[in-house]
Amino acid sequence: MTVTEPASTLAADLPPLAARARSIGGSPVRDILAVTARPEVINFAGGLPAPELFDAEGIAAAYRAVLAEVPGRALQYSTTEGEPGLRAALAGRMSVRGLPTDADDVLVTTGSQQALSLLATALVEPGDTVLVESPCYLAALQVFGFAGARVVAVPGDAEGIDPVALEELVVRERPKLLYTVPTFQNPTGRTLSCERRAAVASVAARRGLWIVEDDPYGELRFEGERVPWIASLAEAHDRVVLLGSFSKVMAPGLRLGWLRAPGELRRACTVAKQAADLHTPTVNQLAAARYLADRDLDAHVARVAGVYRERRDAMLAGLADALPEGSTWSRPEGGMFLWARLPSSYDASALLPKVVRENVAYVPGAPFYAGEPDRSTLRLCFVTQTPEEIGEGLRRLGAGLRP
Repeated sequence: MTVTEPASTLAADLPPLAARARSIGGSPVRDILAVTARPEVINFAGGLPAPELFDAEGIAAAYRAVLAEVPGRALQYSTTEGEPGLRAALAGRMSVRGLPTDADDVLVTTGSQQALSLLATALVEPGDTVLVESPCYLAALQVFGFAGARVVAVPGDAEGIDPVALEELVVRERPKLLYTVPTFQNPTGRTLSCERRAAVASVAARRGLWIVEDDPYGELRFEGERVPWIASLAEAHDRVVLLGSFSKVMAPGLRLGWLRAPGELRRACTVAKQAADLHTPTVNQLAAARYLADRDLDAHVARVAGVYRERRDAMLAGLADALPEGSTWSRPEGGMFLWARLPSSYDASALLPKVVRENVAYVPGAPFYAGEPDRSTLRLCFVTQTPEEIGEGLRRLGAGLRP
């Protein structure tokens, strides 16, 4: 005779999620964007390029040409490293800008965000120390946290990383890598000077350290002189990974990024990518390569940067009236973001719901810190709205911040 247990005793608990999935939260920026998606909200919170400036006609023409001329190739699997024509074009663009590069030095990724994830997989063991800027690009904190890294912020100032403090931390903490966005940094908009870049490269060379140099915004310069990549400096050439992206200069929906890295690390990232997605979509890569061949991307970027400069200037012109007395803010020479610090008695996170009721939004600065946050800080994106909308948004912001 078979005894059947009651149904209630047959269902066992499922195994739990991995510890890393339980410990790493979602992006506060994404959460804010979900709350502020209403069309009446003037949203300074996002990091989205202005969609009306996309070269939709040129991109569409590139896709049409690829699908008409090489449809079988465009819709087929591709190599993990990326389409040779696109890699060659990317290598050419880097070489022209002072960093001699061959196509074989480049790995195409599904956005530069994937490049970060691949590097974390290839370099970081749970418990390893990773150094970051303070404040730091939020999604980088997520990536390194997911990898189980111990993330430590390098002290700095309005000019960026302090090289002396960096060397002290490298000696004490023995980190695997330093992650930096040295040009028009997200979230602050600041740019690391040539002198500090050279000092950072020197620390990496003397002390044994990988540098991950993320450059999604560098082409969006409005004024001033271009600053060479850390990767182009002699002391750092064998220990810098340079990340790039078409998201801010062509279109984020293409999900096209790349990394340039020394051979052994690049090969490890290639294996990690094979496990992640096999390869970045072929049709997107071929269309981007065709766009670069048929169109003048640099001229397009110059037009976009001109519009963004007007929008930055509109925001700078209205901040004094919008922010409380005693506030300070950055004046970026390019990029997409402006960083503000309210008087120390203000908490930007606590004030956000009140501000959103005025139909305007920003990102509080606290989530961008690996260490103790400065709760009086906030990030404003100035590129998505017109100057007129920016003026109205700042009027609303001032009303929301008033006691």
